[in-house]
Amino acid sequence: MFRELELGAIRAHILHHAAKEPVYGSWLIEELARHGYSLSYGTLYPTLHRMEEEGFLEREERVHDGRVRKYYTATEAGRVRLEELRKLITALYIEVVEEKEPLT
Repeated sequence: MFRELELGAIRAHILHHAAKEPVYGSWLIEELARHGYSLSYGTLYPTLHRMEEEGFLEREERVHDGRVRKYYTATEAGRVRLEELRKLITALYIEVVEEKEPLT
C-alpha cells in the first residue's frame, strides 16, 4: 500500500511541475530526489508515458546539445486533475497530520 501512495505522490509532483513549465526526465529525477524519492529512469519514464496516455501530459521533443530531449507539459485535463489532487491532499493532510476534521 505504501508504494502505491508513494507513486501517487510522485505523479502529483510531476503534474505540479509540468503545470508550471515543461519538464524533462533527468530534471524530474533530481527534483524528486530533493524531496526524498529515489526514482530510476525505469520507473520514471513508464510513469510519464502512462500519464501521457491518460491525457494528463503532452510531450514535445526538442534538440538540446545535439540530443533529443523529451519535455512534458500538463494538459488541460492534467491541470484539472491537479486541482482535484490538491483538494484530496489538503484534506488528507488536515486529517492525518493536523488530526483535525477536514472541511467539506
